[in-house]
Amino acid sequence: MIKLHGDGYFLNPCGLTPEEGRRRTMTHAILTAHDQGRDGKDLRLRFDSLISHDITYVGIIQTAKGSGLERFPVPYVMTNCHNSLCAVGGTINADDHAFGLSAARKYGGIFVPPSFAVIHQYAREELAGCGKMILGSDSHTRYGALGTMGVGEGGPEIVKQLLEATYDIAYPRTVLVYLTGAPRRGVGPQDVAIALCGAVYKNGFVLNSVLEFAGPGVESLPMDFRIGIDVMTTETACLSSIWQTDGLVEEYYRVHGRPEDYKKLEPGAGAWYDACVEIDLSRIEPMIALPFHPSEAHTIRELKANLTDILRETEKSAESKFKGKAKLDLLSKVKNGQLHVDQGVIAGCSGGMYDNIAEAAAILEGGGIGTGYFDLTVYPPSLPVSMELMANGVTQKLTAMGAVLKPCFCGPCFGAGDVPMNGGLSIRHCTRNFPNREGSKPAEGQLSCVALMDARSIAATARNGGVLTGADEVDYTPPAAVERRYDRSPYESRVYNGFGDPHPEEELRLGPNITEWPAIPALPENIVLELASVLRDPVTTTDELIPSGDTSSYRSNPMKLATFALSRRDPGYVGRAQDIARRGAGAVEGELVKIYEALGALDTENTAFASAIFANRPGDGSAREQAASCQRVLGGAANICYEYATKRYRSNCINWGILPFNLDENTEFPYEVGDCVYVPGIRTAVANGAREVPARVLSGGEVRVITLKLPELTQKEREIILTGCLMNWYASQKK
Repeated sequence: MIKLHGDGYFLNPCGLTPEEGRRRTMTHAILTAHDQGRDGKDLRLRFDSLISHDITYVGIIQTAKGSGLERFPVPYVMTNCHNSLCAVGGTINADDHAFGLSAARKYGGIFVPPSFAVIHQYAREELAGCGKMILGSDSHTRYGALGTMGVGEGGPEIVKQLLEATYDIAYPRTVLVYLTGAPRRGVGPQDVAIALCGAVYKNGFVLNSVLEFAGPGVESLPMDFRIGIDVMTTETACLSSIWQTDGLVEEYYRVHGRPEDYKKLEPGAGAWYDACVEIDLSRIEPMIALPFHPSEAHTIRELKANLTDILRETEKSAESKFKGKAKLDLLSKVKNGQLHVDQGVIAGCSGGMYDNIAEAAAILEGGGIGTGYFDLTVYPPSLPVSMELMANGVTQKLTAMGAVLKPCFCGPCFGAGDVPMNGGLSIRHCTRNFPNREGSKPAEGQLSCVALMDARSIAATARNGGVLTGADEVDYTPPAAVERRYDRSPYESRVYNGFGDPHPEEELRLGPNITEWPAIPALPENIVLELASVLRDPVTTTDELIPSGDTSSYRSNPMKLATFALSRRDPGYVGRAQDIARRGAGAVEGELVKIYEALGALDTENTAFASAIFANRPGDGSAREQAASCQRVLGGAANICYEYATKRYRSNCINWGILPFNLDENTEFPYEVGDCVYVPGIRTAVANGAREVPARVLSGGEVRVITLKLPELTQKEREIILTGCLMNWYASQKK
């Protein structure tokens, strides 16, 4: 089904060296065309357009404004698809939307009102173009199937682009995803995506790489199928993606009224890759990704044959993760040897494609959902797609079968909509099934969970009254091909497009919850870090660092949002961090004197006392900068880990002045909450580009020496850390 080839791979070898072959890739052509540095090794990229949603754009604009923003230099789209339907916090969501429109008017931006489109569908329909690059403050910024390289990063990287700075990275690894064959009936894009995640995530095979999709299997895939695979590449922990283009891509741009945005992209003869993932599409089966990650991949056939053993392992995972605060009981859902599911959702940038919804409707025509506990909800990704579904009778079919269609909204993907009942198992064609991502609150005794599946198998399960069923198990006639249409009229009527026409005299509309960032201190010469949280899980997601869903309503109030940091993973963290910050802000006295003396921190005037977090591998998942900024405004100054799960989380830490320490994989870190780490001379070490720094740890009354690593910091990254954060760095440039 999937084969992995490491240690270099030539596509159609023709005697080139690897370096020559690297220049034959689509990745190289696009990156070098956008590189301002032009050395081909350390890239300094400028993007063609930018896009954010309403969890991130307020903080981005406030940061950019405080750093001297005068106008948007490239098209910057602000969508309102994440908190548009949340009822938490009174007026704050609508206040933020009014702020976004006022910013679009003032600086010359593009504002997409609530319920018009989810962020990535709008980008596909209106921004993408072959050979272009788009930067988004959302991790699923992936438009490779349209010949566009999308990168999802934290808000500070958008700020840099708005201030006409560059996105600086080392030239990434490039991995070929070579497709052969054609999918079977009943197999959809999520099945391929789950199989891919299962093959490459846990082993880090494509970590921070660009995935380049090519091969004869590409032409067997309709556009929505390609898009559905592509958006899920984020869950492999890759950096970006790009696909070869063909007549179907050309037709997509023609239908969307932008034929000029098409051009042929394909690897050149002798293209060389760091590795290759070979996928035979004809061997992919209906898949399921069990809680709590898209890489927990099984074929539905395998799961049904080994229900008890596999579900018991998932329960053990939950027991380890939630430490007895809430219990997951999946085995109770097995009746007469069949797994009974409580809810189905088809939604957003991955599931809400026209083809997915139309084929789900065709499967459901064989029988309705029934009157039991199972229910099915469908979220189209944009008003143009909604109109097309209505025009072709798909909406009527789904409604007649008992499915509920809702507005264009990302809520089910991050816990702000369709939260299952306590103990519920939801099957979803959306992007993630991380812990609490569906909206439950284990700290309050609530626990539900999500398994990812393709829309086709979700519909087959719905048709079977909620009994888990693969789409290859039901008899149905796939929908006949229709001539695709794209009606832009909703956007023409309501979307504010002010790019190139800023109105600096306009005032930003500030609701009472929209507050400025607190002052952030510069890096001191020496620092003592008290561990405020120690997380031993193999991976810690950004949703655990700062929960999404209802808490995200407070995204425009840094201090309010910070009170939710780690609330669903380590509820005591905020209080401990605040206590550490209070002690650090006062005089060096009492217990602090004893800590300093034990560690040998004698230069108290030039030594700061701050909090830190240890996690084995933090930052998988969302690009939301709040995973780092919430730590920072609570007084956090460092992360210590063995590896950062994603580049984007590490970048968020750096942009907020959080020291991104690493440990050697052979170094033990047996320390716990309350232990203190003293790093003398840290400011000088960062300024001089030191890659290792000695530190002393006070634990149980004893002091031990360890080595902390600071690898791969660019000159600008060092300067940002030294000044305290990106905002401070920009302020320093004005002096």
